Amino acid sequence: MHPPTTTLRVLISGGGIAGNALAFWLAKQGHDITVVERFPSLRATGLQLDLRGCGIEVLRRMGLEAGFRAKAAPEQGMQMVDKSGRRRAYFPANKPGSGKKQSLTSEYEMMRGDMCRLLFDAAQGAGKQPPKYMYGTSVEALEQVEGGKVDVRFEDGRTETFDLVVGADGQWSRTRKVMLGPGAPDPMQRIPGLVIAYFTMRLPMKEGEEFLATSYLTAKHRGIMTRRHSPDEIQVLLSCKSGPEGIDKVPRGDVKGEKEVLEGIFKGAGWMTDDFLKAMWAADDFYCERLGLVKLPSWSSGNVTLVGDAAYCPTAMSGMGTTSAMVGAYILAGEIGKYVSGGLPNEAVGLAVALKNYEDKFRLFMEGIQKGIPERAESQWTMTGSAFSIGILNLMAGFASFFKLNIADMINIRESVEGWSLPEYEQVWE
Repeated sequence: MHPPTTTLRVLISGGGIAGNALAFWLAKQGHDITVVERFPSLRATGLQLDLRGCGIEVLRRMGLEAGFRAKAAPEQGMQMVDKSGRRRAYFPANKPGSGKKQSLTSEYEMMRGDMCRLLFDAAQGAGKQPPKYMYGTSVEALEQVEGGKVDVRFEDGRTETFDLVVGADGQWSRTRKVMLGPGAPDPMQRIPGLVIAYFTMRLPMKEGEEFLATSYLTAKHRGIMTRRHSPDEIQVLLSCKSGPEGIDKVPRGDVKGEKEVLEGIFKGAGWMTDDFLKAMWAADDFYCERLGLVKLPSWSSGNVTLVGDAAYCPTAMSGMGTTSAMVGAYILAGEIGKYVSGGLPNEAVGLAVALKNYEDKFRLFMEGIQKGIPERAESQWTMTGSAFSIGILNLMAGFASFFKLNIADMINIRESVEGWSLPEYEQVWE
């Protein structure tokens, strides 16, 4: 790795998947990196996620595949059950090295906290100067000044100047809001009424039990999934499509209000639902996600740019959120490496070119991943309206299971986009 001809001071707002992945690549290039995270420490929590398609290739280029596999979630497959708990379908995970397209359970599954820690540790050793982390605060104001600099004021009152600011702070990004300015249209396009609530509950494994995901669909547009990641605990996901009197009337972050609405929606829904609702009230890691796409005409403004869900959230329904964050960080860093570290006589022009090319090279992929998601969501959730339609869905799942069909294809999880391929940046890291 040759030292860069220009060392940038870069602020990354958000210490999650996208932020730590970008910190890794930019530290590897030798830039001066600061990561600001509003949580008081590394937020190494969250439920299970996976990598697909080009996200796996980026992981390999980072040299982290072995580390990922060492911490991979042990999930062996997914089953579908009816209201009595009887199995109606089973879809095993792909075996490592099988070469088959991934099913709903991937061979690249990991708990979000373990993924954050893996990327954080890798970033610390990626370059001569490890990224610095500021915890317990966030970006409050940005001002772009002469010379291609950005003055940043943080919520704790500190001020600093950077060459580049990157918002990697999720689908409700505060950095994006500041970048766009007051009165700008909200780029978060909600899928009306569609929510997923996540939490963990203690449930020790029974003798003979496997590490499985279990999916249960019930009438009135409701679904439950559990994922077994530990001998002592499971993850619980409550998903539903409610009207305007539902979750959307509750302010985001009002956990008590969200739990009250969900209890009203799910109470008496069959299977183990009442046990899950009891555990929901006791859970301290509860999070309710309003599903929607983030769509922006441009991901950058001057020397401020966005990556991951802050720029192009594809929703949890795509199955590609983590992959999009990893690949976006890789391409942004690769373009910065080409144009800023490439010896251009005017580094400010080089950075502008890098940000433009980041968007030009990645937008086709993200538009392809996001395409049709609201329409598919509407049709899929319409089918869960009645007990009769749930019976038909269970029959279809049983048919797919018997003939060993890939259910990920049936629900249109798209891992690649026609006409797009992952760029190569070997010269940047060498």
